[in-house]
Amino acid sequence: MNAQEMQELAGLLQQLPGIKSIEFRDVKKLAELLRQSPEIGSIEVKGWFGSRVVITRTNNAAGPAATAPVYQDPAAVPAPAPAPPPEAPVVAPHLKEIKSPMVGTFYQAPEAGAEPYARVGGRVSPGATVCIVEAMKIMNEIESEIAGVVKEVCVEDGQPVEYGQVLFRVDPNG
Repeated sequence: MNAQEMQELAGLLQQLPGIKSIEFRDVKKLAELLRQSPEIGSIEVKGWFGSRVVITRTNNAAGPAATAPVYQDPAAVPAPAPAPPPEAPVVAPHLKEIKSPMVGTFYQAPEAGAEPYARVGGRVSPGATVCIVEAMKIMNEIESEIAGVVKEVCVEDGQPVEYGQVLFRVDPNG
């Protein structure tokens, strides 16, 4: 589909009930809402074909800043710059890490009120279950790949975890 056909399609879609482009009066209403509601820190509205409005509260007297709706070719939008990595805490170099193999929710025990699989000062061995990561309603038992003494549990029970996030630090010499 070429650019002209895309614009024709966009025009047809805007004529459908319930689908419209972002209009300046709507942006003004959102800016007023932001001005009247201090609990709202930011408003972002994305429309069809890359049109968008971003309104952010500022702490100065100038009030909120707003960007007007703009058509952007999705292929021409540069990728956002990666955020600088947070400063990592100093970790003893001899400690080995057990990381989450998936995104999900971390659980220390098989059920509420039960003893945790692994705790600080406890021993783990290869193949031993150290926690559960729930992903898409499936309880995945996470097994240790190393033997040693747990020196740190890095996640709170019931906390969401990311792929590769450190769950435990283990001293293999302990």
